[in-house]
Amino acid sequence: MQQTKAAVYVRALCSLTAAAVSVLTLAACSPVVDVKPAADAANAACAPMMVSLPDSIGGAALRKTNSQATAAWGDPSVLILRCGVNVPGPTTDRCVTVNDVDWVIKEGDPVWTLTTYGREPATEILMDPNKISSATVLADLAPAAAKIKAVRKCIGQPELLQNLPTSTPGK
Repeated sequence: MQQTKAAVYVRALCSLTAAAVSVLTLAACSPVVDVKPAADAANAACAPMMVSLPDSIGGAALRKTNSQATAAWGDPSVLILRCGVNVPGPTTDRCVTVNDVDWVIKEGDPVWTLTTYGREPATEILMDPNKISSATVLADLAPAAAKIKAVRKCIGQPELLQNLPTSTPGK
């Protein structure tokens, strides 16, 4: 059976195109970061934040993860984010405000855990401050974290003391 030149040409062109697509697909693959999703990762309130995440933080590029409402930056990862973690209650842990977003900071050795305070669902960041600046991380993530509405604010010792009842001397 004799094939026409056009049929051979089309078949060769299709094979070449398929091979090129395969090579490009393999070249575009980078390892996906394995991140355990938070308990409330499917909360719809996480979506606006997740689509607003920066492409890089402190020179670390955003990477793909294998779980909903998670993100990672750097190769190897220097920063992991999970939306939908348990909302922190009142705490004596340090709470800082960066660009109108409150974060509860738990310093570990070497990994720190930073969790949004007063936003539901809460967002958690795991990072090593020796590899990336916490100030840079919080400033770069504040616009995205602010997509989840604040319902409470951190209060410090001055705010607590101003509302204490005072006693009248001699009574």
